[in-house]
Amino acid sequence: MSTRFEVRIDVDAPPGLVWSVVTDWPAQRDWIPATTVHVIAGDGRSTGSRIVAFSGLADIGVLDTMEITEWEPPRRCRVRHLGRLLRGTGEFAVEPRGAGSTFVWVEDLEPPFGPLGRVGLPLVRPLFEAGLRRGGPR
Repeated sequence: MSTRFEVRIDVDAPPGLVWSVVTDWPAQRDWIPATTVHVIAGDGRSTGSRIVAFSGLADIGVLDTMEITEWEPPRRCRVRHLGRLLRGTGEFAVEPRGAGSTFVWVEDLEPPFGPLGRVGLPLVRPLFEAGLRRGGPR
C-alpha cells in the first residue's frame, strides 16, 4: 500500500529551462537540501538509466537508487525506487503556465518497516512534504 506525496511549485521560467534544471542530476544538490545525485548506469536521460541519491549529512542518511521508467522531455520523468528503505515510484513533471511553468514533484512510496511505518507516516508526512517544497527549483 503506497502513500502519495505531491508538491506543485510555480516557477518564473519556461518549461524547457525548468526541465533542464530538474533533470541535471548532479546539480540537484543546489536545490535539494543535503542531497547528492549521480548517474550510475546509462546516460541519465533515457529509460533504463539508473541514478542514486544520497540525502543526509556525513555518512548518516538515506541512499535512494532509482531507475528511469519514462523519459518524456521536457514534460515528465518517472522513476522506480529500488532501495530497501525507499520503494515505489516518483515523477518530475513540468507544466506550462503562461510565461512560466509549474513544477510537479510526486512520490508514491511504500512506507518502510511494515505496520510501524504506516502508523508513523502521519508524523513524517508534513516534514517530508516540507522538504519537497523547500527543495523545488525556483
